[in-house]
Amino acid sequence: MHGGDIYRNNIKMDFSVSVNPLGVPEKIAESLYGLQKELICYPDFKSEELIKRISAFHSIGEESVICGNGASELFMAAVHAIKPKKAMVLVPSFSGYIHALTAVSADIIYYYMNEENNFSLDSSVLDFIDKTNDLDILFLANPNNPVGNLIEEKLLENILKMCRDKDIILVLDECFIELSDKNKLSKVEKITDYDNLLLVRAFTKSFAIPAIRLGYMVGSDIELLKKIRNNLPEWNVSLAAQRAGAAAFNTGTYLKDSRALINTERGYMTDKLISMGIKVYPSETNFLLLKTDLQLYDELLKKNILIRDCSDFLGLSKGYYRIAIKTHEENEIILRTIKELIA
Repeated sequence: MHGGDIYRNNIKMDFSVSVNPLGVPEKIAESLYGLQKELICYPDFKSEELIKRISAFHSIGEESVICGNGASELFMAAVHAIKPKKAMVLVPSFSGYIHALTAVSADIIYYYMNEENNFSLDSSVLDFIDKTNDLDILFLANPNNPVGNLIEEKLLENILKMCRDKDIILVLDECFIELSDKNKLSKVEKITDYDNLLLVRAFTKSFAIPAIRLGYMVGSDIELLKKIRNNLPEWNVSLAAQRAGAAAFNTGTYLKDSRALINTERGYMTDKLISMGIKVYPSETNFLLLKTDLQLYDELLKKNILIRDCSDFLGLSKGYYRIAIKTHEENEIILRTIKELIA
């Protein structure tokens, strides 16, 4: 269901989890020094300092921010607050949306993106939304996981407008957008224009801290946000996560440097994999979706390298794999290993 299962496999290199290849920023590591002395303390149940940093960064009110134990907790809290009867999910996409919606027994309508179009969204989705009656909520990822592509800006605006006009809550997952050199296409500045928009981000991917579960949601419908908060556990964000999240806004050029590395390495890996006869789908972030007849997951696992087998994604099948973009040295190792498998 997810990548990162290093606990049941003998792994030396993990390409299954798409986190920032630059690793944990020094400022975040420093923020966790000495935490041992505070293990006796409860975290701030309001996450006050962290919320102040997020609201200042995005120039939005503190009441517009909710912090969670990763983005997944926020998806779950949102559906429990909204209690949608009918929901729409685009596939292939992150299975967490389906997991959350299943928990509230929502009727899930699937919109299948075509492989012929590289699993990119096109204007036909507008007709699909328009013709789907009584839709309560739509989950959308930008960039999409596991493909890595972005929604064309005008199309996304049209989706936002249509959802607003039809009273559909749009949950926009931007967990990977900070690792794209097109990060300015984020819709976080549109929050006040669309009271039906719930935008979600995670520190996990951007700052390479998956062990510290931390995400946040922003929106402009304050009453809806209150309902979502009421569906979260008390003290849901640990003290370590609060410290790390606050420090993330003090990391200088870290994200800019990360995007430059990812952009260079993504192009390099794409070219190399295509030259080996492997289908690579266009991506704008820190991972690539591949298609090949090679038993890539099993064969790389024998070499102690873990990748994401995507056959369990709705809309995909056997032969699809996702690999993370890492440092050049690490990328060279997996490329060389794949080349040896082909030889």
